[in-house]
Amino acid sequence: MARLFGTDGVRGVANTELTPLLAMQLGAAGAYVLTEEHSYRPTIMVGCDTRVSGDMLANALMAGICSVGANAVYVGVLPTPAIAYLTRKYKVDAGVVISASHNPVEFNGIKFFNADGYKLSDEMEDRIEELVRNENRGLPQPTGSRVGKIKYRRDAREEYINHSMRQIDTDLSGLKIVVDCAEGAAFYTSVETLRELGAEVIAIHNNPDGSNINSNCGSTHMEELCARVVMEHADLGLAFDGDADRLLASDEKGKVVNGDEIMAIIGNYMKENGTLAGNTIVVTVMTNLGFLIMGKEKGIKIEQTKVGDRYVLERMREIGASLGGEQSGHIIFLNENTTGDGLLSALHLLEVIKKSGKPLSELASVMEILPQSLYNAHIPNHKKDRYLEYPEIKEAIEKLENKYSGEGRVLIRPSGTEPLVRVMIEGKDQAVIDKDAKELSALIERIVF
Repeated sequence: MARLFGTDGVRGVANTELTPLLAMQLGAAGAYVLTEEHSYRPTIMVGCDTRVSGDMLANALMAGICSVGANAVYVGVLPTPAIAYLTRKYKVDAGVVISASHNPVEFNGIKFFNADGYKLSDEMEDRIEELVRNENRGLPQPTGSRVGKIKYRRDAREEYINHSMRQIDTDLSGLKIVVDCAEGAAFYTSVETLRELGAEVIAIHNNPDGSNINSNCGSTHMEELCARVVMEHADLGLAFDGDADRLLASDEKGKVVNGDEIMAIIGNYMKENGTLAGNTIVVTVMTNLGFLIMGKEKGIKIEQTKVGDRYVLERMREIGASLGGEQSGHIIFLNENTTGDGLLSALHLLEVIKKSGKPLSELASVMEILPQSLYNAHIPNHKKDRYLEYPEIKEAIEKLENKYSGEGRVLIRPSGTEPLVRVMIEGKDQAVIDKDAKELSALIERIVF
């Protein structure tokens, strides 16, 4: 049976795969494992994104939390990084986010943070999963006054906004910014923060109705934002995803600026100002080769990890790095928050633009993006880790690795959150790598499915 937890919590189609029963079991097991050593009644903070299934799953989860004698604090719709920060700020014992990030509305997810605002270790997730698979047998079942209570708190988002604004010492007046909120958790916090700092904000996709999250908008659908930036003669555009833990941008010409480029811009600025710890940036193996070349040219050490912001974070903590992230826009400022934070990424990028006086297109030229092609093979979730068991697939991968040796690379990996195997090829010729990546992904899909 496949592992319940992926690289970013438990994910699935709400009400069929991620059911209220499973949410309740996760709430009970998570509350027990995260707080079992406490001699007092623990408290767990719960927030969600704008999906219609959020209330259903949040209430089921909180029922599970209360069923083992813990209390819950429900803060409603907030970005994932806000929950990570507020868990520490309010000194509660754990935090939980109900969100499926950039995925379509039918999906949802549950991810836990410990009392320090960090995602759980594999070992702790395994303990929670073992309890759930055993139907939570042996967990406490308090009665009477020992049953937990739920408190509803609606003022938490202002504390997150204030914290975010304190991280830069820059007036953003004079900047005209188009902001795509993805009909998600950033719909209030991002717009309000930028306006408070003096920017002229044109907000799009900031009217969530529960069913439109990530629908042809946000960081996974940049076309409208890029066109709007050009039409409005704006300085740039900012695109969040559904839970606002990632950020991508559009320059003033309508060209997408990805996470690698954003990290290169901010990383060089931090190095110049002596705030880039160890002159090091931590990235994943999916990072464009152009980023590695930039690091060599600028005297910045680049550390690489497995794909997943949790692995980036683990390495950052190990070596004391202050900046790390992914090409997809998960960027971590470890001195300011414990997870990817789209709003902090936006503020630091805007700080560089304002203080340098340079347009985003010029700043992004600090690195050259080498041609890269990414295709997804759609296969059943329980088979995605077994693609190398098929000789025909293994042989095809080896042929491509030999072909691109010395002038590119081939990277194949199962998705941590979706029923996909991702095929990524880098090389000199876009048409050639597109053809090879498409053919390999089709082969994997045909054989494994």
